[in-house]
Amino acid sequence: MAKPNVLVTRMVPQENLDRLRERFDVEVNTEDRPLTREELKSKVKGRDAILSMLTDTIDGEILDAAGPKCRIVANFAVGYNNFDLAAATRRGVVLTNTPGVLDDATATLAFTLLLSVARRIVEADKYVRDGKWTGWAPLFFIGLDVDGKTLGVAGLGRIGKNMARKAAAFGMKIIYNDVRRDAELEAALGARFVDKETLLRESDFLTLHVPLIPETHHYIGEKELAAMKPTAVLINAARGPVVDEKALARALKDKVIWGAGLDVFENEPKVEPDLLGLDNVIVVPHVASGTTETRLNMGRIAVDNIVRVLGGQPPATCVNPDVLKK
Repeated sequence: MAKPNVLVTRMVPQENLDRLRERFDVEVNTEDRPLTREELKSKVKGRDAILSMLTDTIDGEILDAAGPKCRIVANFAVGYNNFDLAAATRRGVVLTNTPGVLDDATATLAFTLLLSVARRIVEADKYVRDGKWTGWAPLFFIGLDVDGKTLGVAGLGRIGKNMARKAAAFGMKIIYNDVRRDAELEAALGARFVDKETLLRESDFLTLHVPLIPETHHYIGEKELAAMKPTAVLINAARGPVVDEKALARALKDKVIWGAGLDVFENEPKVEPDLLGLDNVIVVPHVASGTTETRLNMGRIAVDNIVRVLGGQPPATCVNPDVLKK
């Protein structure tokens, strides 16, 4: 009897691939690039399962190309805005993600950006490497204090809470906005729930951890940036389209806000060109979950979900749970 067939759309840790190959026939895209749309349509044909990346748009057309054998698409990501949930549910295809295991790594990267922007680390590093440093000076690369300042958290999910706890260790005051209050966090950290307008007005550092849904597209735009302090720093390690990049570039150029740190972008891998010429923004290539342990654990969850579904069991992290009722 033939083994079920699994497509892995990009290389994942070898341990994850080895576990898949113990049970299934596996094809992996070994090139260091995403599959094109046409390549993806061709590669998914006849698969029982797909281990996808956030860069793979999985919609009705792709699922139809895969055919009726396809039972699960397991995203190698906590986000799943690349999934058409309704299309998959109509076709009886389970969709899964990898929550929980990347909270620490993502919050750590966001806090790294916060500190690096505040203390102008990238600028200073380049200055030394370019051979421009001639000695200490009292007004040289003056940055911002972090201790005792106010961190605003937009979106108090697992990563937002993790970020708040890190900030509290620096003695930062925590304010937050979310769809619901968190009394436990308020008691533990002295955090304060505020509306969005207050969040923008009072934050010295504003970190974004909202999901990408229609309501959060351009959550931060020209109007919101104008409402922030001129000494404020914006951090985005959520999803690129929650920030209007063109508006942010203008705000940074015109000193409407002091600085920004970005791990994600509106049209990845493209970055708004006007951002790249500015010294008061740090840009890194969507690496928030990029630690050995985190990526291995993401793969483990994705593989577990494939093993479970192809074995006739429900997955651990289904994002379209209505499909399980069929």
